[in-house]
Amino acid sequence: MGEGVLVAIITGVLSLTGTIITVMVGMSKANKNIEITQAVTNEKIDQLKEEVKKHNDFGQRIPIIELKVSNLEQKVEAIEHGNN
Repeated sequence: MGEGVLVAIITGVLSLTGTIITVMVGMSKANKNIEITQAVTNEKIDQLKEEVKKHNDFGQRIPIIELKVSNLEQKVEAIEHGNN
């Protein structure tokens, strides 16, 4: 084998090794970023779920409050008409 071919093979192997290492490190960093982003997204979703639960509870209580207000209005009207 010629000296030039041997140098080319060694250069190719080292270049390939460097490329593989660079790609693996890049993929590792990208995976970490994805995990962090996913964790943040999951936390935001959990917070939104809690807000929706609170909102739904409030929505369920409104008709009860409206009924109580209506009853109080009727009592006030009855008192006003009874006193006048």
